[in-house]
Amino acid sequence: MNIDLTGTTTRAIQDALTQARHLMGGPAVGMVLTLIIVTDESAQYDAVRAATEAAREHPCRVLTVISRDARGSTSRLDAEIRMGETGPGETVLLRMYGPLAEHADSVVVPLLMPDTPVVTWWPGGKVPKEPARDPLGRLASRRVTDAYAARDRLGTLVRLAEGYRPGDTDFSWTRITTWRTLLASILDQDHDAILGGSVSAEPDSPSAELLAAWLSVRLGVGIVREVSDGPGITGVTLRTSGGDLVVSRPDGRVATLSRPDQPDRRVSLLRRPMSELLAEELRRLDPDETYQEAADRFAKDLALAAGKRDPDLPGERAERVAAEDAADRAAERAAQRAASRAGHRAEEKAEGKAAGKTPARKKEDGA
Repeated sequence: MNIDLTGTTTRAIQDALTQARHLMGGPAVGMVLTLIIVTDESAQYDAVRAATEAAREHPCRVLTVISRDARGSTSRLDAEIRMGETGPGETVLLRMYGPLAEHADSVVVPLLMPDTPVVTWWPGGKVPKEPARDPLGRLASRRVTDAYAARDRLGTLVRLAEGYRPGDTDFSWTRITTWRTLLASILDQDHDAILGGSVSAEPDSPSAELLAAWLSVRLGVGIVREVSDGPGITGVTLRTSGGDLVVSRPDGRVATLSRPDQPDRRVSLLRRPMSELLAEELRRLDPDETYQEAADRFAKDLALAAGKRDPDLPGERAERVAAEDAADRAAERAAQRAASRAGHRAEEKAEGKAAGKTPARKKEDGA
């Protein structure tokens, strides 16, 4: 069922959703979360398709925020509601015009599912510098980005690492889940002492950088990044005192595992579509400390290689975040006090005029 609403309101959208559920014979709401997609017209088709496929595993309400011409002088909200087509969830495409596009959160809040988690996903290249401080990111307990889709992939990954807040994650990390699983199973078996290693991948691969950083953190050795023709990550080599452990995947589908004194073994290691990556992220809504550690290590190593100051360590970043939050609260309190004083002055002035005299100005603190 498709419902198109032009020049509408959030109240009308809610009424249309309720009516559509009753018409389809499903008055009960069975969604387990709200997924907010922040995208544009060029990327919305693939993003909505991936979300619809993920909704088969995680029934949810998908709110797709599409900002159109924000330079116009007139605000307008168009909505397209899709229900019961390919999944158990609800999909609402919200197209915002004019100044309304700058305040998308005011449209999204009334449409959130009550008492359920909220996930915000930026599938395109417009990744916010600090997702947790974005108006739509503030609504979510889980924020998903994709540094690989950005123009400056590694620079975007560094910014995300420096602005990390609990609940942030990136598809560059999700893409290496199968690699990490395979490598962990290899290292769980008896092996000689690991002396170092390398990760081979196409240039500017955020996933390869995170994989190298993760191995470096977990093994306590240096992991070198090597450039290959791709696609994606093409191989991992771990040097040991008894020979090399090698996982090679030149075609992006099947990997070959080579270990000293053992026959080679072929392992399925497919590059997964976006819908599977999204479904994996929706399974886990708690903070991913392992991703944070890997992103921290990558940002630190990159800064050292560039001869810059080390980025903040996790403990120092926590202190900085707390200081920033305290400063924000202090600014809000100051604004409230200023508004309160202005209101008192207006009341005193009004009372003075009523009494035929002007009240004396009170002396401000610090004058």
